Parts: sequence; C-alpha cells; structure tokens
Amino acid sequence: MSQRYLNLLGLAMRAGKCTLGEEAIVRDIQKNRAKLVLIAEDTGKQTKKKLTDKCSFYHIPCYVVDDRETLSHAIGKAGRVAIAVLDQGFAKKLQSLLDESIRG
Repeated sequence: MSQRYLNLLGLAMRAGKCTLGEEAIVRDIQKNRAKLVLIAEDTGKQTKKKLTDKCSFYHIPCYVVDDRETLSHAIGKAGRVAIAVLDQGFAKKLQSLLDESIRG
C-alpha cells in the first residue's frame, strides 16, 4: 500500500479528526459521524465482520488496509486495528489515495 495515505492518516489523527476503539467507531458509524473506516488486515474475524457490516448498513466506505503495526505506527498509537475518519475532506482524499494504490 501507498505511504502517502499513511502520512495523511497521521495528519488527520493529529488534527483530532479520527476515532479509535471498536465501540467508539461503531457509535460514530451509527450516528453518521464516521466518513471512512480503515481496518487492519490482521484484525480478528469477528471485529472485521462487525465493522464491515456496520459500514455497509450505514453506507460508509470501509477499507481493509495494511497490518495493525503499520496502521498504529502511522497514527502514533500502539495496537490499533481500526480507525474511523470523521472529517469529509480527509476521508475523500484518503479514499482517492487508497483507490489509486489498489488500481496501481
């Protein structure tokens, strides 16, 4: 995956536009505050299913990205498996970077 989306994700985190933790992410999805959800590829089956099901039900884009270590390193917090982006601008740019890296 592209390093550029990780840099932008770190920026969104520092700007306070991200939610961490499964329960907080689910709450933000349900309240339509989450604009994009990123899940680490090595997340447990149940957590991954719960988050992807919630995202598809509430029509929120969801991507399975790098492993938890890469994701955690990008935001400067250890052991994170999922991140919700709350800002539309950050979400749109992250989506375009992720789509680009998937196609390319």
